[in-house]
Amino acid sequence: MRTQVAIIGAGPAGLSLGRLLEAAGIDAIIIEQRSSDYVLGRIRAGVLEQSSVDLLRQMGVSQRMDSEGIFHDGVELSFDGDMLRIDFNELIGRKVMVYGQTEVTRDLMDSRAASGAKTVYEASDVQIHDFDRDCPRVTYTKDGTSHEIECDFIAGCDGFHGVSRASVPKHAISIFERVYPFGWLGVLVDQPPVAEELIYAHHERGFALCSMRSLMRSRYYVQVDSSERTENWSDDRFWDELRARLNPDIAESLKTGPTIEKSIAPLRSFVAEPLRFGRLFLTGDAAHIVPPTGAKGLNMAIHDVMELAGALREYYEERSNAGIDAYSGCVLANTWRTERFSWWMTQLLHTFPESGNFGRRIQRADFDYLGASRIARKSLAENYTGFRP
Repeated sequence: MRTQVAIIGAGPAGLSLGRLLEAAGIDAIIIEQRSSDYVLGRIRAGVLEQSSVDLLRQMGVSQRMDSEGIFHDGVELSFDGDMLRIDFNELIGRKVMVYGQTEVTRDLMDSRAASGAKTVYEASDVQIHDFDRDCPRVTYTKDGTSHEIECDFIAGCDGFHGVSRASVPKHAISIFERVYPFGWLGVLVDQPPVAEELIYAHHERGFALCSMRSLMRSRYYVQVDSSERTENWSDDRFWDELRARLNPDIAESLKTGPTIEKSIAPLRSFVAEPLRFGRLFLTGDAAHIVPPTGAKGLNMAIHDVMELAGALREYYEERSNAGIDAYSGCVLANTWRTERFSWWMTQLLHTFPESGNFGRRIQRADFDYLGASRIARKSLAENYTGFRP
């Protein structure tokens, strides 16, 4: 089998890249280890920057997003119950959209299926070969039969634990990582959100987030120790803990119910450098991870594939290597800016056992500075909605 670009991974990064390449007339095959149902079953965040919304519209997959997505003009921050609203629209004239990553993935899947573009699901033993030569290959097994794809380029869109980054020799790649001593215990509930906008809350008991998936489905999180397990948290225990960390008026209006999903997500900051190895490119979670505090993971992946698609289009249309040569540096510049913001939001809003009372006073000073300084609020708004120099 022969194609121009082999894409490893059918998450939003791989599917977005496939859609962009298809629009440019570039042949691509997507190879995914899991089933389509498994991919859609992964619960992820869903705050889209305006640039991500614009790109999804450009790709022609925005009909349901435009109908169901919820624009937000700002977010609420809380510190020990004191509230501060960051008004994006008033500060910088931008908004964000709440639309779940699962729904973005579903829209991209449906579009690809409708076009007839090839996606191989449940491909086991995926391996990549010869990416440092002119004719790279991908091999895999499907239904007990071995397959091989010859291609010009390989795009590694297969996440943090995927084969793409793992295939790079250790001496050729540098890893920068911080693993946090806590995670987010999250639940889904079919109840209206407690507020019209997201609420990020710092409390001495730990961080909490009030989010949403729709006007009738809410997503809530509380910070827990990294050793915690979901079976230790009954619904009642979760709701009691969430209320304790919120402003009393917000807690009073919280509508609870049986949770329909409950999971713990570990938090880490992670960057791999470089992101190009011959004819192999890393994108999305294969290249970088951010704590979800800044709502950046999906947006970073979309930014990556937009850059890569443009570089590949330039290669095929103009026979120019300029874009693919610049890919790693361009994406890493955006990556480190976004890593810094996500790290800062995490530092501001979570409790760190090692920081003690001094650390909490510094966090309080940071919160008070945001309230007193329009410039500080504008910086937060600029980064949250997507800073592009």
